[in-house]
Amino acid sequence: MIFSRRRGGSGRHARDERSGGPADVARDSPAEENAAPEHGPYDSSEAPEGVQRLDLGSLHIPAVEGVEVRVQANPDGSVQQVVLVDGGNALQLAVFAAPRSEGIWAEFREEIRTSLFNDGVAAQESDGEHGVELRARVRTPEGLTDLRFVGVDGPRWMVRGIFQGPVAADPGVSDRLTRAFEGLVVDRGGEAKPVREPLPLRLPREVAEQQAAQQEAAQQQAAQQQPAAPAANGAAPGDQQPHKRKPSPRPRRAD
Repeated sequence: MIFSRRRGGSGRHARDERSGGPADVARDSPAEENAAPEHGPYDSSEAPEGVQRLDLGSLHIPAVEGVEVRVQANPDGSVQQVVLVDGGNALQLAVFAAPRSEGIWAEFREEIRTSLFNDGVAAQESDGEHGVELRARVRTPEGLTDLRFVGVDGPRWMVRGIFQGPVAADPGVSDRLTRAFEGLVVDRGGEAKPVREPLPLRLPREVAEQQAAQQEAAQQQAAQQQPAAPAANGAAPGDQQPHKRKPSPRPRRAD
């Protein structure tokens, strides 16, 4: 079971990234633009080539042997949830729009901490490979579960990962999930979006068509297996109606 929590917004939630001012221009220096990152998540403009990835629109997931990609999608192909699974460990992914001028992970992290605290869960900050992380232990129907919240701010986007299971307490437990996270590629696109809005995720066209065909076939099979509706008088279709008995002749009264 993947732990998820609804988080409330804040004043920046409705702000549009087009409101950025001169600070947007001053943020990137030539040295920063030319510096190639050691690992991802990558922006699509700087992602290494020659890597097989699952294209989900705004998020491309690298193929890592031993890691299963589980996608929850609507009938129209839009993706609601992406989870990577490696045995008893899981990584839930999400990607959001961000402004040019500053990152939003610190703000997200504080909201997560507050939400956990309101539920009686203490969260601790720690330094990780991608900066400040948040760790907590929560109670689920399966028992106590460790969680580790990781955020990476990119150019006009932010990726959030929630590690669950033993890997949340010890990243070395699942090197495969770590490599999958660090191999992510974000295709932000050029469309302006409100800050913190989830970037759209979609199944690849061939996968969406296959899923739609499977759902249609399942619906047709279910319809064929449904019993026919009973007749109006309650008799089953095909049953012959019982013959009505003619009333016996009334005996004649003797005069």
